[in-house]
Amino acid sequence: MARLQDLVRVLRSKNAGPFSITFDVLFRNEAAYQRARNSGLFTAAALAPVLRFPEEKIRVVYYPPAHAIKIAVPRRHSSGAFDDTDIFGCQQHAPLLDLDIP
Repeated sequence: MARLQDLVRVLRSKNAGPFSITFDVLFRNEAAYQRARNSGLFTAAALAPVLRFPEEKIRVVYYPPAHAIKIAVPRRHSSGAFDDTDIFGCQQHAPLLDLDIP
């Protein structure tokens, strides 16, 4: 097994407008991308407990030419709202770092 952070070039979260956050997962090479994609861990159902969102609120897009997976979730509070704890959405990717990829 390998941790996700060992297979990627880039793993980040960021704003996708005031009401959404995206996670960009860019793999080091084709083999790492295929390994992760085939693991079954990058589906809405598998990511729901990790990201703590209902499955139906998670969108997963695979982009093979860039060896990338993009995940989108709604923000819990709009960006900049009083209850917002991460205005830029850039600290939300941490739960993905230690995912074990078979």
